Amino acid sequence: MRTAVFPGSFDPMTIGHKALLKKALPLFDRIIVAVGINQQKKPFFALDARLERIRHALLDMPQVEVESYDCLTTDFCRAKQAAFILRGVRDTTDFEYERRIADINRIIAPDIETVMLFADPQYAAISSTMIRELASFGKDVSMYIV
Repeated sequence: MRTAVFPGSFDPMTIGHKALLKKALPLFDRIIVAVGINQQKKPFFALDARLERIRHALLDMPQVEVESYDCLTTDFCRAKQAAFILRGVRDTTDFEYERRIADINRIIAPDIETVMLFADPQYAAISSTMIRELASFGKDVSMYIV
């Protein structure tokens, strides 16, 4: 079974994240959306709220599971028997950042491959950071989140 882990804070999960998952579905038998717990970051949305919202938004994708984790992504992959890490790339800045992470992951876990998919152009400007900032100023962000 080809299993991929799609890691991130998903604070919040955007329509771009969901579009990327739809694009990845034909490539994998199972995808685990892994909501990372980062002790150094103060989340905008509570973990339980994010998990519930993501699970609800992905009901139409039965091969996608949603879990939280608080370890290295490669350790989580091994625990879930996932041979792939799925990452989204919106622009060249994302690509360079993701490539550095993939290179380190390849050193510590050569058996786990990173697969990068490019965002569709209509979602390239959407980021969780942008959404959190708009929401903090009271703007309606419902069109951007799942």
